[in-house]
Amino acid sequence: MSIPPPTPDQLAALNDHYGFALTESELTEYAPLIAGSLDHWSTVERLYADSAPKPPDRAWQLPTENPLGAWYVTTSITETDSGPLAGRTVAVKDNTCVAGVPMMNGSATVKGFTPLRDATVITRLLAAGATISGKAVCEDLCFSGASFTSRPGPVRNPWDTTRNAGGSSSGSAALVAAGVVDMATGGDQGGSVRIPSSFSGTVGHKPTHGLVPYTGAFPIEQTVDHLGPITRTVADAALMLNVMAGVDGLDPRQPSVLPEVDYLAALDRPVAGIRVGIVREGFGTAVSDPAVDAAVRNAIEVLRGRGVTAEEVSIPWHVDAFAVWNVVITEGGAFQMIDGNAFGMNSQGLYDPELIDHYGRRRRERAADLSKTVKLVGLTGRHGFEVGLGKHYAMARNLVFEVRKAYDQALDSYDLLAMPTLPFTAQELLPLDAPLEDYAPRALSMIGNTAPFDVSGHPAISVPTELVDGLPAGLMLIGKHFDDARVLQVAHAYEEAVGGFPSPPTG
Repeated sequence: MSIPPPTPDQLAALNDHYGFALTESELTEYAPLIAGSLDHWSTVERLYADSAPKPPDRAWQLPTENPLGAWYVTTSITETDSGPLAGRTVAVKDNTCVAGVPMMNGSATVKGFTPLRDATVITRLLAAGATISGKAVCEDLCFSGASFTSRPGPVRNPWDTTRNAGGSSSGSAALVAAGVVDMATGGDQGGSVRIPSSFSGTVGHKPTHGLVPYTGAFPIEQTVDHLGPITRTVADAALMLNVMAGVDGLDPRQPSVLPEVDYLAALDRPVAGIRVGIVREGFGTAVSDPAVDAAVRNAIEVLRGRGVTAEEVSIPWHVDAFAVWNVVITEGGAFQMIDGNAFGMNSQGLYDPELIDHYGRRRRERAADLSKTVKLVGLTGRHGFEVGLGKHYAMARNLVFEVRKAYDQALDSYDLLAMPTLPFTAQELLPLDAPLEDYAPRALSMIGNTAPFDVSGHPAISVPTELVDGLPAGLMLIGKHFDDARVLQVAHAYEEAVGGFPSPPTG
């Protein structure tokens, strides 16, 4: 039997847990009924074993050269030499399953797991001719905006290897920025495609929530989970999005039907007359570097020179949206990512039973090795749930409609919104054992502008501005739901106007 019947002591503990007030004799009456019902768990296990896939035999190796600490393992997986991505190399964020290749998700609690299935985006990238060059290091369970919480080690910024590369898609952005691969996948729940792109000088596009299937990636919180491209050019981001986007029928985050859009072709449309709202609340925050704000405003002036109209707009909800996001991802993440062993329940999507089992067991054995940011989520989120019984999560989810409406109302007057991606440039790396008073701000203090659009679901791209004291900064453009094409179009016009984006110094 896969699940043995509970012992009398276990039954008593369950009785106490739920407060059922059953007597010992009443529990004895329940015991055979429970044991009989549990036979069905064995049936399900047998039936599942008959249908579970067998992983392909794919070669992989630990990296021999890894100066940025950005590779977890390297591979060379190609399924076809034709297609729109033929000859292009891709690094896969290590929160995303590549069948037969080890996955760690930056965490001791996932180490040792090898997926049986490719994520949907991997299937699509390989069918488009891409070569998967390896798994890129990411932050511990993807919960950090810096790049020092990851296992097996920190990821270094190619512009200055004493600084962090941004997180949680840290390795993905570092490898693309350094020219090691052509493009990479990233995941974004609080900014994790756009944060490393801003710090490392790449293009990072967070698609509209549900445009790209999340199937086969390690979840944090279903309502804010996103996958998106990280590239050196906007054209490559559009090309990747062409391949990655679309309904797979396995991810309840997605609508049942999506419009077919050629994001690459959309880049050629003229941008003259497009209206941009410069969001006042995105500038001059308590942690903003005035030089970064100035670089972003200079980038907007470049767009004005291409015929874009831009004027300031106030969206007060942008400030409060962060609190809404924080309750959703903290209480929801503790419930799903930690207590729910990543997938939780009550979803009609495709589950990964092997990952749930492996991570669930390892989490109980190695919880002490989790990052301080994940422990912060667990302690705060579980306490919030136990005291509030989930009502604050429910309040926050209801307030998402207000947040979304506030941005949508602004987008009724403007085609896009603009603000700094991050308030400052990359900071120095910290050690894992840094005091919490230093650790938490370094890992999380940059997400004030990025996180609101994870909870609202709007598409948002980060593109490099002029350098600030020799380091990259990011302009973020935000569009209407499923209007990713216009976001990419204006970002591409900016890239053309500045003559391309800078690369890190070599040598």
